[in-house]
Amino acid sequence: MDKKNTALAVVAKVSKVDIATLTPEMELVADLELDSARALELLVELEDALETEISDEEAAKLNSVGDILAYIETMS
Repeated sequence: MDKKNTALAVVAKVSKVDIATLTPEMELVADLELDSARALELLVELEDALETEISDEEAAKLNSVGDILAYIETMS
């Protein structure tokens, strides 16, 4: 599984949304209804799944599914 699909699977798991319904435009708070605790859980799960560390500065920029996918592009 590539990193994008891995990230989408993590977002789907944490947000309890079907992976097939996720779109880059979806906002983590407004659309996926992640509160601060679940946003933190998402961050930790992404770090584990992608075997990376996401800085607080970078994490603050991750507001949508598309932001997460764009961040993954910068990792390669």
